[in-house]
Amino acid sequence: MIKSATVNQDFQTMQDLLSADGIEIKVPKAGDILEGLVLSVGKSEVYVDIEGYGLGVVRGRELFDESVKLGSLKIGDKVFASVVEPENKDGNIEMSFRQAGQEKVWQTLAEKMREREVIKTKILEANKGGLMVEINSVIGFLPVSQLSAEHYPRVEEGDKNRILEVLKSYVGSVFDVMIITADPEAEKLIVSEKAVFEDELRGKISKLKIGDLVEGEVSGIVDFGIFMKFGDGLEGLVHISELAWSRIEHPKDLFKVGQKVKAAIISIDRDRISLSIKRLQPDPWLESIKKYEVGQKVKGKVTKIMPFGAFVELDPDIYGLVHSVELSNEEVSDPAQIVQIGEEYEFKIISIEPQEHRLGLSLRAVTNPQPQPETSGN
Repeated sequence: MIKSATVNQDFQTMQDLLSADGIEIKVPKAGDILEGLVLSVGKSEVYVDIEGYGLGVVRGRELFDESVKLGSLKIGDKVFASVVEPENKDGNIEMSFRQAGQEKVWQTLAEKMREREVIKTKILEANKGGLMVEINSVIGFLPVSQLSAEHYPRVEEGDKNRILEVLKSYVGSVFDVMIITADPEAEKLIVSEKAVFEDELRGKISKLKIGDLVEGEVSGIVDFGIFMKFGDGLEGLVHISELAWSRIEHPKDLFKVGQKVKAAIISIDRDRISLSIKRLQPDPWLESIKKYEVGQKVKGKVTKIMPFGAFVELDPDIYGLVHSVELSNEEVSDPAQIVQIGEEYEFKIISIEPQEHRLGLSLRAVTNPQPQPETSGN
């Protein structure tokens, strides 16, 4: 017979005893999810037989999980529980239905993400960053950037309050989404509506090429350009710099939503299509600039003042820039102290770069010309 003192000295756990006799025993680790049979059901605890491991007990707040209804549990039922403590003071495995339920939910979400499963989910709430959804009892986030072209808010000047109004209109609607982030540690679930259509979209985009002419309609107007729908559910951006050869203060001055337009494809970057409307017309700048040359004095009207200088209209097709250092021989801290919008002045052309559509002007070369150095008569 083995005395208890000998046991305490030579063996620290039952596992050591069994291992010494050549018996292999499996020891669970905290976080393991194990399957077992219900042995007894009480008001505040449930005992579970975990084959190969021993007796498990689930109690207190760890009893409550949506996947396990305590009132309907019966002896002999199969259940899953997560190991909280491999061995409590009574020698049993302390377990949790709640943790097991959460882990199984996140495992299911991760599996859905790996398999790129399309999930139908109702929009619960909206904020300025996106939409809140719920999948498998977990609250997830659908960022604005992950909305499909159909639902992306096209709001002038990016007005956040108007964007929120559009997003709130989706509350209660059902969207098809894919999971793109499922992080149980951070309890972060992020979904994408755009991802649902990516493969189909890329297939359509693969048939396009730079230089193709497309016809469609304006689907949105923002301060940096217009969005244009064309073809079979495709959409591209015409940047403000590609709308017209002349300077534009705001795209809404030339276009309206629903207007029919034609454009040329100038860039394809994955699912981003860049378009140009102005390139369908001859560049009037190249023809108009022929009447100007460096050193020529011209009259022009100031159209815009910036901290670094002023833009000047010479004719409807030609604009030039007079840099602040070319406004006066003195240091200029504010160009508005020298020139005013709408006023006409005489300038001297100091540079012309046709391909870049750049024309440099000088006011001080006219108002304060530098004296020419005298030459000797020898």
